[in-house]
Amino acid sequence: MEALLNPITATKEDDGYSLITDKGSYDLTASDVEVVTSGNRRIPAHSGVLASASPVLMNIMKKPVRRYRGCGGSKRVIKISGVPCDAVSVFISFLYSSSLTEDDMELYGIHLLALSHVYMVTDLKQRCSKGVVQRLTVENVVDVLQLGRLCDAPDVCLRSMRLIQSKFKTVEQTEGWKFLQEHDPFLELDILQFIDDAESRKKRRRRHRKEQNLYMQLSEAMECIEHICTQGCTLVGPSNVVDNKKSTAVEKSTAVEKSMPCKAFSTCYGLQLLIRHFAVCKRRSNEKGCLRCKRMLQLLRLHSSICDQPESCCVPLCRQYKIRGEKDKKMGEDTKWKLLVRRVVSAKAISSLCQSKKNKCEGEAQGLIRLREKFDL
Repeated sequence: MEALLNPITATKEDDGYSLITDKGSYDLTASDVEVVTSGNRRIPAHSGVLASASPVLMNIMKKPVRRYRGCGGSKRVIKISGVPCDAVSVFISFLYSSSLTEDDMELYGIHLLALSHVYMVTDLKQRCSKGVVQRLTVENVVDVLQLGRLCDAPDVCLRSMRLIQSKFKTVEQTEGWKFLQEHDPFLELDILQFIDDAESRKKRRRRHRKEQNLYMQLSEAMECIEHICTQGCTLVGPSNVVDNKKSTAVEKSTAVEKSMPCKAFSTCYGLQLLIRHFAVCKRRSNEKGCLRCKRMLQLLRLHSSICDQPESCCVPLCRQYKIRGEKDKKMGEDTKWKLLVRRVVSAKAISSLCQSKKNKCEGEAQGLIRLREKFDL
């Protein structure tokens, strides 16, 4: 195959070899070209068909007739070596019919890929690239990768690299890998670099997902704080209704009706326990302080940074944190805190969009069900 991959320069001028587009008409005329394989098999062909299918073959047709020993007659001779004779026969057949069977792809896909690259047959190269990728195995992946680099087939190279990266421990035991280590250390280095980059991307994606989950949890916590302080929930109710002893019986009954478990119950219940602890903790004002109270204060500050209506907000310390942030320049210029607020706001917007899309899909599904029930479908 090394003899096959020698570069051949093709010209784009049309010198009369692409006159007939109906290749089937050549079956009625005598062949004027012989393709000689490495096994000395001679395949008759027509110069017009070969030239119209391949610019490289067209360039060869323009050169003076070159005859090889043992190939007499007036026919032009084109020698294709480095691949099995049957692969050359399938290649010539494709130039005539543009058809390729699965059996031919199974047997000669790699050889046809090399032939299609050397003779610039684009359609065959695309089909061979897909076929070779579909038949990748741990045993042949190193050889296919080397061929893909020689034949300028990026899709073959990429899929081969991915298979090596996913099955690297097994690929290391193959003969192809051992041969690669001895004869092509630069390709080995490229493969190891690709594997290292893939692992780095996986780590970054995992870290990014972990961070996004944290921001989504904080966004959910902000919604739960507003829900607890405005409507109340199972353990904690709004201060302006529940804690006010002068509230009427109607207001208290309304508060009881609203104090039902919410959808985000696990987050809401944890916040309610934290709020109840914060209200009665005696270490809150100590120098060392209480870790749970500090967390509660951070959540309240985060809500204040997000809240756009501090004057009417029912969440404790919301307005105070707003005023403090305006007065305290260090607190207002905290870059890390601003970044946290921005990402929590983004997570909240994404959550709202996902929820609205989910509600829309559910509404459409319910409407479809009603229509089916109405028309008895």
